[in-house]
Amino acid sequence: MQAIKNNRTKIIILIGIVIISAIFYQFYGVKTEYFSYAMSIRTPKLIVMLVTAFCIGSASVIFQSIIQNTIVTPCLLGMNSLYILIHTLIVFVLGSTSFLVRNKTLSFTIDLIVMGIASVIIYGYLFKKTKGNVLYILLAGTVMATFFSSVTSTLQRIMDPNEYDTLQNALLASFHKVNSSIIVFSIVLIALIFFLLRKELSLLNVLTLGKNHAINLGINYDRSVRRLLLAVTLLIAIATAMVGPISFLGLIIANLARQLFKTYSHSYLILGSTLIGMVVLLIGQSLIEQVFNFSVNISVFINVGGGIYFLYLLLRNRGNV
Repeated sequence: MQAIKNNRTKIIILIGIVIISAIFYQFYGVKTEYFSYAMSIRTPKLIVMLVTAFCIGSASVIFQSIIQNTIVTPCLLGMNSLYILIHTLIVFVLGSTSFLVRNKTLSFTIDLIVMGIASVIIYGYLFKKTKGNVLYILLAGTVMATFFSSVTSTLQRIMDPNEYDTLQNALLASFHKVNSSIIVFSIVLIALIFFLLRKELSLLNVLTLGKNHAINLGINYDRSVRRLLLAVTLLIAIATAMVGPISFLGLIIANLARQLFKTYSHSYLILGSTLIGMVVLLIGQSLIEQVFNFSVNISVFINVGGGIYFLYLLLRNRGNV
């Protein structure tokens, strides 16, 4: 009971930090005469940061529980590499001034459709052919990510230098230019995913016991894991399509949540990971705008910090990897 009480207290504290960080980001440095204009810019960015943190935080915890390894991230499934390949192909074939590149809503829709179909077909098929072996799926995802990256690298090398510069700027994860028209659609889609998978999410605590234990308790393990794995790829696809690839964010916030809460209850882990992600993005974006004056993107800090944290996790768990 004491552990539950402590975890609830931590959740309340994290919610308080998120609220304070959101208020600071939303209103700090805003002049009265430009208040309406500032709100029209900052409000969509604030919502997108919260939605992105929710997608990546929940997907990372679910993915780690399915794989039963805390030093892996959903980016190993290849969605980030596929996102980069999609945009590279569009710029390579149609040019950076094409309608598909300039229309952010259409671009988001294409990203989501392609990554969603790819996840359903590839991982659904692989899960069936490998008889539910998630390690084979993880290996296949790593191979496909390498393949996508190789194709992308080849196209970028023969691309026009000016087109390449435009592409690189577009591929960096950033909250500077947010398309507010896709926010409602993304939230509805996320809510639909969690509604349809509410049963599988409630079984996560049992699924982490392993396949044999879950089956003995009457759970259709293969079906539950397959649906959760598809949900993970869709959540990552939504987050990536909204802001671009943020590879290490999931690794950081999921492991910080596990270290902070020290529980196997996924209700705390998912909520904690989500809240920590919101704090990281809000504070990081505030620093970029108020201290660095938009000179860098948040993905730079996350990738550097995530790389260091990943090395720490490897050293700490070297006996268990």
